[in-house]
Amino acid sequence: MSVETYKVETSTQSPTHEVKTTKEKKKEREARPPQPQPLLGSAESRERLRQAEAIVKRNTLWAVGAGALIFPVVDVVAASAVQLKMLKNLSDLYGVNFSEGIAKKLVSSLLMSLGGVAVGVGAASLIKLIPGVGSALGVLTFPLSVAAFTNALGRVFIMHFESGGTLLDFDPKKMQEHFKNEFEKARLTVDQLRKEDSQVETTVRAERRET
Repeated sequence: MSVETYKVETSTQSPTHEVKTTKEKKKEREARPPQPQPLLGSAESRERLRQAEAIVKRNTLWAVGAGALIFPVVDVVAASAVQLKMLKNLSDLYGVNFSEGIAKKLVSSLLMSLGGVAVGVGAASLIKLIPGVGSALGVLTFPLSVAAFTNALGRVFIMHFESGGTLLDFDPKKMQEHFKNEFEKARLTVDQLRKEDSQVETTVRAERRET
């Protein structure tokens, strides 16, 4: 009786798992179809715009607080963090991919577009190094300047995102004049925003005491 021998081939290789790199994950995210945007003028679009303006107003007030820090450089770092957080909030609201590196470059470009004003903003922070009057003057001027910049920054990006733009196609050079106009308007309105917020806070505190 013959015996047939069957040779069974077995794989000695262990299963491999594909590990996706950061670049591959980024490509996947960019390849995803864009999220449907609400039609301009629709109730959903108006609500989104209301939320965007609320984000800008909130961060403008936080920028005032960051700018009021008495230590130079620390105030600039704190204000910059507020501005980046605001852009991240707006990007999330509009379904735009956010990159901190790109956002920093765009913020720097817009700040430089202000020319002498940008130098003045930096000087307002450094003047805090001067004991007495210098410190008091810096605390008064820098918060309003950095808040105006933050407010103008937010409004320019709202307009850009509303038109379907992203961080990648934002052109600081084309936005220079519009940004300067928004900055000048913001300088006039920031102090009013701060007063309104102070009045609301005073009212809330009074209501809490009564209860």
